[in-house]
This record gives sequence, C-alpha cells and structure tokens, in this order.
Amino acid sequence: MAEITHLATEPKAVSNKVAFRVDYASILLSLPAILLVLGLFFYPLLSGLATSLRPTENATTFSLTNYIQFFSTPDQVNTIWTTFQVALPVTLFSVLVSVPLAYYMRRGVKFERILTIILILPITLGNVMVAQSMLDYFSPTGWFNRVLLLFHIIPQPVTILHHWLAVEIALFIQGFPFTFLLILGYMSAINPDLERASRMLGAKASQTFWRVVLPISLPGIAVAFCLNFVANFSVFPSANLVGEPSHETRVLAIAAYETAFTSYNIPLGTAIALLMGLIELVVIGVVLWLQSKSARGATISGGKGV
Repeated sequence: MAEITHLATEPKAVSNKVAFRVDYASILLSLPAILLVLGLFFYPLLSGLATSLRPTENATTFSLTNYIQFFSTPDQVNTIWTTFQVALPVTLFSVLVSVPLAYYMRRGVKFERILTIILILPITLGNVMVAQSMLDYFSPTGWFNRVLLLFHIIPQPVTILHHWLAVEIALFIQGFPFTFLLILGYMSAINPDLERASRMLGAKASQTFWRVVLPISLPGIAVAFCLNFVANFSVFPSANLVGEPSHETRVLAIAAYETAFTSYNIPLGTAIALLMGLIELVVIGVVLWLQSKSARGATISGGKGV
C-alpha cells in the first residue's frame, strides 16, 4: 500500500524536448516575399560589394584599394564628420520635440484630425518640392525677409539658403512628422492603468512621465530615432538644393555621387556608398543596444483605451 501511495505522489517526469515541426505551407506562402527581398536587397548588396573591391571597373581581381584610397584622402574622410553634423542634430531635435508633444496628444486633443493632416502634408510633398519652396520663401526677396524688413526687425536680408541651417530646416520639415507619428502611436498604446496606478500611489505628473511613460516608450523612441537618422544621414536633394554641396554640406551621398558619375570612378563611389550604409548600421546597433540596457523589462500591457 505504501508503495502504491509512493508511486501516486511521485511527480511525473516532464520532457523538455520540443517537437520540431516544419510548416511547409507557411514557407511556400513566404517564398515570394523571400525571393523579392533576396532580389531587391541582398543581390544588389553583394554586387555592390564586389564592385567596391575591384581596383578598376573592369578589373578581375579584388582588393581593398578603394577603401584605402578613401581613408587616405582627408577631404573624403571629412565627409563622414560633415554628414554627422548634418544628420545628428536635426534627428535629436525632432525626437526631443516629438516626445513631449506626443505625450500631450496621446489621449486625443481637440482638432486632432486637422493637426494630423497638417503634420502629414509635408511628407507628401517630397524633398525636392520642400527645397524649392524654401528657395522661394527664404530668398533675399522672399516672404521671410520681406516681413522682417517690413517690421524693421532686421536692417538687411538675412542669408539662410545655401547653408547648413537651410538643410537642417528642410530635413526637419520632412522628418519631424514621421518621427512624431511613430512616437505618438507608441505612447497611445500604453495602458492608461499604469499611469492611474502611479498617480494613486502619490506620484506627480512629472514623476509618472519620467518613471513610467518614458521608460516604456523608449523602444518606440529608439526606432523613431533610427529611422529618422537613416533618412537624414543619406540626405542628397536637400544638401544639394538648399545647402552648400561643395564644402559645408558635402555629405557622403554627394561624395559617392560625384565620385561615381562625375569622376567616373564607379568602384570608389560604390565603396563610399557601402561605408555610408555600414556607419548607419553601427549607429542603429548602438542606439538599440543602449535602449535595451536602459529599458530592460519595460513592456506594454494592454492597448489604447484599456
């Protein structure tokens, strides 16, 4: 009887083995998308890498000649720092403006649809149209200078175009709506019960923001920063049209284009373009790593309106 009782109370051994099952239907359904990604991304990437490793366009051997040449030319290396000077400040500014604005609008505000339309409109215009509008608006005879002169705020027209500041304005007009909408969507999905619980425990609104809302929002803020940074780091039309592409706003994209299609050095131009992509990946990796370290354990529970 004791033996029977012992056997009844002894826990059954639980197997830790997980059966591996191949879902062939899902693989077949995903196959067109996989082939599309391979054809539009990986093949051009590998082809570009092979081109950048050729000393000349028709060479059959591979070497690091183009990369060595790039890093041996101070003017070329300076384009990396110039690109960071153009992309990083406007990206940080867009995020810093978007976070408090999204926090204020996360539960909805009056005239929200009209505000959303106003924010989305610059995205639909495109870089070239925004730059063209700036050329008319900020010119010495444009509305900006004419209004300031009319009210005697300035003694003579100010120069904004063909300057670093003009590129920053153009990038902000294009990038801020996208950044704001991403962060707003993420903050709107945070469970309101978390904020109510924080307030019930005696936390002030500022403490709730810094200790509850912001840590949970960090993954969305990091993604918005990365996407906006990539767009700003690869800037080309704005740096050409409203900047000074020969010196102050000679970014990596302009250097790659001029090298490939003005100097007709396709391998070196391709190498510059790949370096630009590599730098973007490094920055994205660092940002996501910092986000994972600072917001570990922060998760969203529930959805908007829960």
